[in-house]
Amino acid sequence: MGKRNNQIDDYIEGAEEFAKPILMHIREVVHQVCPEVEEKIKWVFPHFDYKGMMCSMVSFRQHCAFTFWKGSLIQGVKNISDKVQDSATGQFGRITSLNDLPDDAILAGLIKEAVRLNDHEIRIPASPKSRTNSEVTIPDDFAQALRENTQAHSVFKQFTPGKRKE
Repeated sequence: MGKRNNQIDDYIEGAEEFAKPILMHIREVVHQVCPEVEEKIKWVFPHFDYKGMMCSMVSFRQHCAFTFWKGSLIQGVKNISDKVQDSATGQFGRITSLNDLPDDAILAGLIKEAVRLNDHEIRIPASPKSRTNSEVTIPDDFAQALRENTQAHSVFKQFTPGKRKE
């Protein structure tokens, strides 16, 4: 049986008035589709976990967002995301009313697919970039400056590859 979290009740209660019905609706659909879902607060907003992170919802002053953790693997979410103008607001764009959500049958189907992905432990493939920890090519003039300043060279050698790229 799923686990509801009183912190989610508090989160919804503290949301802007327009957001409350949206957040309550998303919550109910998630629980209807996946009764085993567990609610958690992560990064200060509600998440729904089922055998790992599945989806989350968040409320801002003028809009809400609903996001699937593995949305890039869910075809229906990808189709919706491709049509969204402002992807910074989540895969469904700015949600300001219940009309901005897909109908319940579509939403339920997307949630079922997220459940299936977690049931089968399907992971998002790592991007090739994240697999490499390559060293940075240092421009000649910068390399010369490091050779001339041993203290700077010592500090630079201690940087991680990501910091060296900066």
